Amino acid sequence: MIVPPNTLKSDTLRALIEEYVTRDGTELSDADPKVEQVLRAIQAGRVEIHYDEDTGTTTIIKVKG
Repeated sequence: MIVPPNTLKSDTLRALIEEYVTRDGTELSDADPKVEQVLRAIQAGRVEIHYDEDTGTTTIIKVKG
């Protein structure tokens, strides 16, 4: 299921992005530039937030196009 970013509170959206960018081992203290990059990509429609109801997980996926 695609989650429209405007349905999330700003702190929830930021926490989701922080979790996403730190999955590869990036320290949270070093994550701010990546968080801002992903936030801009979400706002521009280049990526989408997807929630998998079966696994209860959320991820950010690049939009094909």
